Amino acid sequence: MIAFDETLFLWINGLAGNVAFVDEFFKGIANDYFFIVSACLIMLTLWFGTRGAGQRERNQLGVIGALAGLGIAQGFVSLTNFFLTRPRPFTELPTNLIFYQPTDPSFPANSAAVIFAIAVAIFLVNRRAGAVLLGLAILHSFSRIYVGIHYPLDVLGGAAMGTVAALLIFELIKLLGPWPGRLLKLLRIFYLA
Repeated sequence: MIAFDETLFLWINGLAGNVAFVDEFFKGIANDYFFIVSACLIMLTLWFGTRGAGQRERNQLGVIGALAGLGIAQGFVSLTNFFLTRPRPFTELPTNLIFYQPTDPSFPANSAAVIFAIAVAIFLVNRRAGAVLLGLAILHSFSRIYVGIHYPLDVLGGAAMGTVAALLIFELIKLLGPWPGRLLKLLRIFYLA
């Protein structure tokens, strides 16, 4: 499996360095802030910009779930990195590195874990916004391979951790019953929801 992972990485990363504007596009998408800023703007719109009360409450629970899922996904990554340290591909393979050199372990991809936790949580409550975020998450994850800083299995592992984190949060929200709705009502008193 590792050999296939390395071969797929070399093929995807081999596309880098050939067309300058394509490289610049993927460098911009691979940036640590591209997805986070995009997701924050979408979540802010979902939090305040929905007219129907029922959909607004679902969207707000999705935002809460996304933020909590982000934290859990980060915990999964930290726990995994405590036990497993995979070097970055640019330290082991001939790589067309067109991005900065991160110093943390390659597996799992921290950015993939975080962005998939956000995207899946939003998708569970709002299919349209969630599909946009999932598309951006896939594009961001691919770009991290393209620019030379992650193996494909790194981003798949991160995506799996983020997805599991989002699903766990929504199970917890179901277990809490009416309490999340009561929290939102309290926030509405102070014009925060």
